[in-house]
Amino acid sequence: MYLKDGCSLLLKVQKPLIPFLLNKRNSIPNLKPYLETNKNNLKEHQVVKNLINEPDISLASSYFNYISNSNIFRHTPLTYRIMAQKIGKYGDLDGVQYLMQQMKLEGVSCSEDMFVDLISYYTNVGLAEQALKMFYRIRDFNCKPTVKIYNCLLDALLIENRFKMINPLYSNMKKDGLEPNVFTYNVLIKALCKNARIDGARKVLVEMSKKGCNADDVSYTTIISSLCKNGKVEEAKELSKSFDPVVPVYNALISGYCKECNFEEVFALLDEISERGVDPNEITYTIIINALCDIGKVELSMAVLGKMFMKGCKPNIYTFSSLIKGFFFRGRRREGYYVWERMVREGVVPNVVAYNTLIHGLCANSFMAEAAVLLHEMERKGCIPNVTTYSTLIGGFAKSNNLSGASEIWNRMIQSGCHPNVVTYTCMVDTLCQAEMFGQAQDLIENMLRGNCKPNTLTFNTFIRGLCHGGRVDWAMKTFLTMRRHACFPDITTYNELLDGIFRSNCLEKIVGIYKEMEKTETKWNLTTFNTTIYGMCRLGNFKEALLVVGKMLRNGTKPDIITFNSLISAYCQHGDIERAIRLMDGMTAGEFRPDVVSYSCIIHGFCKWNSIGNAMNFLQKMMDEGFVPNIATWDILVRTVLSYTKCFYQETINDLHMVLRE
Repeated sequence: MYLKDGCSLLLKVQKPLIPFLLNKRNSIPNLKPYLETNKNNLKEHQVVKNLINEPDISLASSYFNYISNSNIFRHTPLTYRIMAQKIGKYGDLDGVQYLMQQMKLEGVSCSEDMFVDLISYYTNVGLAEQALKMFYRIRDFNCKPTVKIYNCLLDALLIENRFKMINPLYSNMKKDGLEPNVFTYNVLIKALCKNARIDGARKVLVEMSKKGCNADDVSYTTIISSLCKNGKVEEAKELSKSFDPVVPVYNALISGYCKECNFEEVFALLDEISERGVDPNEITYTIIINALCDIGKVELSMAVLGKMFMKGCKPNIYTFSSLIKGFFFRGRRREGYYVWERMVREGVVPNVVAYNTLIHGLCANSFMAEAAVLLHEMERKGCIPNVTTYSTLIGGFAKSNNLSGASEIWNRMIQSGCHPNVVTYTCMVDTLCQAEMFGQAQDLIENMLRGNCKPNTLTFNTFIRGLCHGGRVDWAMKTFLTMRRHACFPDITTYNELLDGIFRSNCLEKIVGIYKEMEKTETKWNLTTFNTTIYGMCRLGNFKEALLVVGKMLRNGTKPDIITFNSLISAYCQHGDIERAIRLMDGMTAGEFRPDVVSYSCIIHGFCKWNSIGNAMNFLQKMMDEGFVPNIATWDILVRTVLSYTKCFYQETINDLHMVLRE
C-alpha cells in the first residue's frame, strides 16, 4: 500500500482552551516586570498597555486576575474589553461570558463596542443564535441596545442565512425607538435578495427614501446582482437607469450578460461606461476576460486585455489566471506559459489561486510531471499549497491511472498538515478503484465516516462505478444499500452505474430490483439510463425488449442521441437486418444527427459477419469519402473476414481439383 500508515484518518485538531477563572488564586509566573513599578497606583493606560503587549494568553489572564485579587487596581470597562478581546480571539467563548458575568457582579458597565466584539466572536464560530440569546440579556450588563449592535447582530444572522430571525429582530429594533441607517437597510436588502424576494428588496429602497436615508452603491449593486443571477438582466438594466452610474452596478450587469453569453450587450455596456464618465476597473475587464475564456474565445479575451492596457488599467492576478485557464482549456500550453511569464514580468506575484489554475491546466492536459514540479516551486517560494492544489494533482494522477503519483501527493498533503476534503478523498477513492484496490478504497471511505469529513453521494458513486467496472457487482450492491445509513441518498448517476455494471456482468436478476427501487424513490430516467438499458438489452440479445425501451424513451419526451442510434444499428446488424440498419443511419442524416465512425463500423461489421465482403468494402469506401478514418477494430474485422474468405475460396478450389482428378 502506497499510503503512509495512519495517514488516512485525520482527526480535527482543536486549540486547547485556557479557562478564565477570575477568583482563583495561583502562583503568578514572571509578573514582576508588570508589578514592581507603580504597584500601589496602577493607572488604566498602564494595565491596557501591559495586556495588549502580552502575547501569552495564560500570562495575560494571570496578570488580569492578580491585580484584581490584590486590590491594587479596579478594572474598568476598557480593561475588561481588552481582556475579553484576547480570550475571544483565542476562541474561549465560555471565558468571555464568565468575564461579562464578573462585570455584572462588580457593577461595571458593558460598552457598546464590547457587545459588538462578543457578537463577532460568536459569528466567527457559526453561533449567531447564541449571540442573539446574549443580546436579549443586554440590559443585565448595564448596556443599552444601539443601532450598531443591532446592525452587527443582523449581519451575523445574515451570514448564517437565519432569515426567519432577521425580520423579528428588525421589528424589535423599531420598538426600541432606534432609526435604521444605511447599513441596516443593506442587511435587509441582502437578506431579501438571498431569499429571492427581490420585489421586497425594492420596497426597502422606497422605505429608505421616505425615511431620508440615501441608498448607497451597496444597496443598488445588491439588487442589480440579484436580478442578474435570477436571469432578469434586462430588468436589472432598466432599474440601473434610475440612479447615478457606478462601476459595481455596471460590473454586475456585465457579469449577468456574460452568463448569458450576450457579448454584444457586454461590449455595448463597456462603451456606455466611458460615455457616462465612469472608468471601468480591473474587475470589469476580468469579468469579461474570464467569461470569454470559459467558452474558448481566448483570442477575443486577449483583445480585451489589450484594450485594458490602452485604458491604463493594470490586470490583476485573477485577470492573468483567467487567460491561463483559457489557453489550457484549448490545449495551448505554450501560450498559457507565456501569459504566466508575462504576469511575472508585470510584477504580479503568483498566489495559490494562480498556481492552482496553472496546475489544473497541466493536469487537464495530462502534463503530470510539470504539474508536480509546480508543487515543488510553490513550496520553495513560500506559497503554501491548499487542499485544492492537492486535490487537483491527485485527480490528475487518477485520470492518468497513476496510483504511485497520486499516493505520493496524498502523503505530502498529510505531512504538510493540510486536511483532505471530500473532493480529495473522492479523487483518492477513484485512483484506488482504477488500480482495483477496492479494499483500500473502502477503508478510506470508512475513515471518512469515522472522521470529520463525511463522504457524499459522489464519493459513493465513484466507489460503485469502480466496483462495477471491476466486475464486483455484488460488492457494489452492498455499498448501494449502505448509502442511506450515512445520509447519502442515491441519485440517477448511482442507478446508472449499477445498471451498467449489472448488464456487463449479465446479472439480469438484479435488473428488476434496480428498476423497482428507482420507481419507489421516484427517480426519473434520463438519457444515460435509457442508453445503458438499450445497449445492455441489445448486447444480451433481447432486441425486442430494447425496442420497447426506445418506445418508452420517446413517450417520456427524451430525445435519442448518437449513442442510442448506434446501439440500435449494431443490434440490427447482429440480427442480420442490415438493410434496416442502413435505413436508420440514413434517417440520422436526414435529422439532426450525423453518423460517426461507430455508425459506419457497425454496418461494416454486420456485412462481414454475414459474409458480404463486397458490400463491406463499398461501405468502407463510403466511410472514407465522408471523412471518417476506420479504427483498428474495423480494420481487424475486415482483414479477418478477407483472410477467412480467401481461405474458403482456396479450399473450394482445391476440393474442385481433387474431384476433377478423381474423375
